[in-house]
This record gives sequence, C-alpha cells and structure tokens, in this order.
Amino acid sequence: MVAPVSDSKRGVSSVRILITGAAGFLGSHLCDRFLAEGNTVIGMDNLITGNPRNIAHLAGNPQFTFIRHDVTNFIYVAGEIDAVLHFASPASPIDYLKFPIQTLKVGSLGTHNTLGLAMAKGAKYLLASTSEVYGDPLEHPQREDYAGNVDTIGPRGVYDEAKRFAEAITMAYHRAHRLDTRIVRIFNTYGPRMRLDDGRVVPNFIGQALRGEALTVYGDGTQTRSFQFMSDLIEGIYRLLHSNFNEPVNIGTQEELTIADFARLVNDITGSKAGIVYKATERIKGDPQTRRPDSTRARTILNWQPVVPLEVGLKQTIAYFREVL
Repeated sequence: MVAPVSDSKRGVSSVRILITGAAGFLGSHLCDRFLAEGNTVIGMDNLITGNPRNIAHLAGNPQFTFIRHDVTNFIYVAGEIDAVLHFASPASPIDYLKFPIQTLKVGSLGTHNTLGLAMAKGAKYLLASTSEVYGDPLEHPQREDYAGNVDTIGPRGVYDEAKRFAEAITMAYHRAHRLDTRIVRIFNTYGPRMRLDDGRVVPNFIGQALRGEALTVYGDGTQTRSFQFMSDLIEGIYRLLHSNFNEPVNIGTQEELTIADFARLVNDITGSKAGIVYKATERIKGDPQTRRPDSTRARTILNWQPVVPLEVGLKQTIAYFREVL
C-alpha cells in the first residue's frame, strides 16, 4: 500500500499524490478515483492536449490542487508526496504527429524529471506506458516479455520510442536507485472526456454517427482492436499502484473485434442509417494490423479483469458525445 504522510493541520494521515497529464482523458479520471478514495491530489498539466473542462468539476475541492506546468522543465512541489503517476503525453496519432518534439521530450525529459521528484520525495512511481511499445506486433496476443516490432524512424516512432525510453529509464531508476516503480502498458481505452477531434477510432466513429455521416473505414476493415472502458483501466492502474510488482503489466481487454464490426456496432447503438464507407488506402507505416493484450499478468498478480461490456461502455460514451457536439 502507499504509505500515508501526516497532515499536521488536520491531525490525520492522508495520501498525497501527484498526477501529471491531469487534464487529459485518463488523467482526469485518475484524479476522480484517487479523490474518491479520500486522497489529496495534485494535478499537473501544461494543457497542450489536455482540456480544463475535464477537471472543472474539481474546482473548489479542498483535496485537489492544479498546477499548470510543463514537466519537461524542473518540477517543484512543496511538501511530501507519497506517489507520482506520470500520465503527461500526447497520446493520439493526430496529437503526437502535430507535436513530435514535445512528445519525445515528455517521454524522456518529463519522465526523468518525474522520476527525480519521486526519488527526492521517497514516493512510489507509476509510469503510463502503452501497447504502442510493441509496434506492429509479430506476436499475437502481446505478452509483456515480447520485445516488439517498432520502426524507430517512422512517423509513429516519436510516440513509440518516447514510451520505450520512458520504460527503460524507469527500470534504470528502479534497479540503480531502488526506486519503487510501476509500469502500466495501456491498450485501447475509450470513454467520456475523450476529444472528438483526437483522431482515434472511437471518437471518429461516434462523431460521424451522431452527425448522420457514413462511418469511414480505411482499407477493408479487417484490422483488429481490443477496446476497454476507462473505468476498467482506472481500476487496473489503482490495483497496480497498490501492488508490489515492478515490471510492466498489460491492462486491456482480450475481447478482439475488427474495425468493420466495431463500425457496425456504433451505427447500431446510435441508430445511424448512414452506413459505412470503405476507403482504399495504403496501410499507414507502423500502424498495427492486430492489437490484443495477453492479460495473464494482470489477472494473476492484480486479480484484475475488465467488467464493463463493450455495448454498455459505448452507450455511456455516446451519451457524453451527444452533450459536447
């Protein structure tokens, strides 16, 4: 468990957690979860891709503090910290292709700075990594001991390699400095607070369906993905932080479906009659054809498995996008 620090003003013990990327899709849900557990949360974000609306509901919460800061610069936080969760990074192809240098810097300098802060504070450290470290995998499903098939100089390399470096330096701090670290490899996740314009398939399809447009499927739609609802991921991350396991852990559903089947499901749930348009296109270099985790490690070590059915999660996500359109 994360050991609490003493709060002399209140005469009680509390857990104080720093979450970088706090205004992002996942970071904001993590803030909610840790606050709901009675913790004190410091959210940090430079808002390059994060949205202040995601944490607007936390304004006035005495247990939450927001600091606007770029973690690629030196980080100063007064007082004790029990855990650092590093979730700052552009995460969608549109974002990291728009901000390639920033993506590389937050994965390298930002990870270095947050590790240094955790070490200085004697805090636990959890790195948000990604299934993209496997690249376009030649192994299916992907196990944590699979080294991956990554194009280092391709357009997606800025994100893939940033995360691979982040994992390497995190394990270096664990081995050389005995820092208590965790690494979560996040597979495709969806839910409320995603941006409609972030370029990922879930908001793309939902946005098109709600606007009465045909869903655009590139290629023949046989490429596969495994979609998990954000609350399942947050639960996995919470359990991982409170575990004693230091090596990477995949968090993702093993329910795999084709993009064409997923498009049909979105149309069914939204009631869209516009159908699907298939656009012949060359496969984007580095874009994975298949993506599904081997989640044995999460099941056995964390006693975790996803519980939200895809249709249930999609209905909640669609309801959210109806409000923001």
